Amino acid sequence: MISRVRSEQLFAEALKYMPGGVNSPVRAFRAVSGQPFFVNRAKRARVWDVDGNEYLDYVGTWGPAILGHSHPRIIVAVRAAALDGTSFGIPNPFEVQLAKMICAWVPSVRKVRMCNSGTEACMSAIRLARGFTQRDKIIKFDGCYHGHADSLLVKAGSGALTFGNPDSAGVPASFTQHTIVLPFNDPEAVKAAFAANKGQVAGIIVEPVPGNAGLYLPKPGYLEFLRDVTAANSALLIFDEVMTGFRLARGGAQERFGITPDLSCFGKVIGGGLPVGAFGGRAEIMDCLAPMGPVYQAGTLSGNPLAMAAGIAALEELAASDAYTKLEQLGSALEAGMGEAAKSAGVPVHFSRCGSMFCGYFASEPVHNVAEAMKSDRARFAKYFHGMLAEGIYLAPSQFEAGFLSTAHTAADIERTVAAAARVMKTL
Repeated sequence: MISRVRSEQLFAEALKYMPGGVNSPVRAFRAVSGQPFFVNRAKRARVWDVDGNEYLDYVGTWGPAILGHSHPRIIVAVRAAALDGTSFGIPNPFEVQLAKMICAWVPSVRKVRMCNSGTEACMSAIRLARGFTQRDKIIKFDGCYHGHADSLLVKAGSGALTFGNPDSAGVPASFTQHTIVLPFNDPEAVKAAFAANKGQVAGIIVEPVPGNAGLYLPKPGYLEFLRDVTAANSALLIFDEVMTGFRLARGGAQERFGITPDLSCFGKVIGGGLPVGAFGGRAEIMDCLAPMGPVYQAGTLSGNPLAMAAGIAALEELAASDAYTKLEQLGSALEAGMGEAAKSAGVPVHFSRCGSMFCGYFASEPVHNVAEAMKSDRARFAKYFHGMLAEGIYLAPSQFEAGFLSTAHTAADIERTVAAAARVMKTL
């Protein structure tokens, strides 16, 4: 039996001073019952809690740790940058270097603006799309999460979906009246929305591979359809690549699927483990931002030198290695192994994967959208989660979150995970 006495003490204390005892709802264990543990150390593909328990980690800081935790190259870069100052509020050379790297890696991005989170990136991209097109309405998809900005927190995924409250309190109806929410993977619904709102839609924002309701894939031709329908209606296509950017390929999901969006939102990997967001796209659109244009966006800590240095180091390491080949191999092995484990245990599981992102739904049918994801057996997932945790394997504490592989994971880690899953599934 794993002891978490110190974690329990910290959680009891945290409850006195922080809502729910956490600083982000997705960290809570309410969807699976129980209490979260507290971590004080992470290295490569493992984390250690304050009681000294070791876990093989498939959360990876919810995506940024594509190189594993505490990568030496990133640690050296951050330390060196910190010696010269932790923040300036003045332009610094790291900003230019990282911006050049993003533009070089993602051909659709000709100019980029740094910010501090994925939420800021998506919020700003929406404002920019509206300012550029002089239109108000935005199309998003049920279950896709684009941060907690008011106009986007409608039928969202991630923590909002986990807690069964996808429409947040505190958001006036007037703030979301221009947000059109449609089912993912349904072209006819998109066509109907454009027909009913002729000349009013500024753009579509979409996670090209939705990773905030678990993980499900676009059907063949669907992303191409979104590209075509937005172009035909003089609307912008915005890819929210906060999760998928620089993870599914050097150029993100848009490289993997061969799509060229008008605007893209980034985060996670380009922070190297530090808080970073960015959005970019066609130069004529980006030049609508202040100080060049009338669309205002600002951030005192945007382009923070520590975060920029960490992001540069992360991308340089990815460029210097066969990271994406390794991640694909690890993902393929995990997918095959989990399929065999579920089959052996006689448990219905739909395992969905794209590159180094994955999700196992306890469902008998494939999942293509949030409505199908919601049919999964959440009670069974909760038992599975705690069973895997007892095996020393940490998965996201919700059926509706993606898992992430890193280059620090090994073939032996995958074998261990599959063996543990086989044992746990037989108890469900």
